[in-house]
Amino acid sequence: MRALLQQLNHMRFLFIAILATVYFISSCAPGYGNRRRWMFYDHDREKIVRTATRYLGVRYRYGGTSPFGFDCSGFVMFVFMKNGIILPRDARGQFQKGRRISIRSAKPGDLVFFRVPSRRRRSISHVGIYLGNYRFIHSPSRGKRVSITSIRNPYWRKRYIGTVSVLKNARDLRRDNKRYALKPEN
Repeated sequence: MRALLQQLNHMRFLFIAILATVYFISSCAPGYGNRRRWMFYDHDREKIVRTATRYLGVRYRYGGTSPFGFDCSGFVMFVFMKNGIILPRDARGQFQKGRRISIRSAKPGDLVFFRVPSRRRRSISHVGIYLGNYRFIHSPSRGKRVSITSIRNPYWRKRYIGTVSVLKNARDLRRDNKRYALKPEN
């Protein structure tokens, strides 16, 4: 009987030791459980900003979606794609894909939208990536290059439409992209 009690105590000790080890190891892992499902860590926003600034100085090119030349929405699409997030090709589609937020609550990596006058367009016609402190990076127009500008600049302030966060919906975007991705043949 005494041997049985010692064996039970030993098993109880092992069980507690295993639980403590699992708890300790899981507390050292990246904390996906301690954040809201839809929120990105700030380093993901930093990666987007870092990727965008890497292309400062690239020429504007109508319809461009590569480092050989970008238009505004092509630049945004390219930067997000480099970070694993697929966005629509045009500014209007990018605006509709995200969640509207105020400029005051915007964080680096959110998108800012403008209405630039044109004979063809009267709605959203320009997009940039918000950097913080009312600055954004964008591919402006023909003859210019990817650059950083202030939303407080009178030209842009007058044309500002709104801010959208697509990062909070990125998990859904990734899920949708997997759903439509080509499956390898068996």
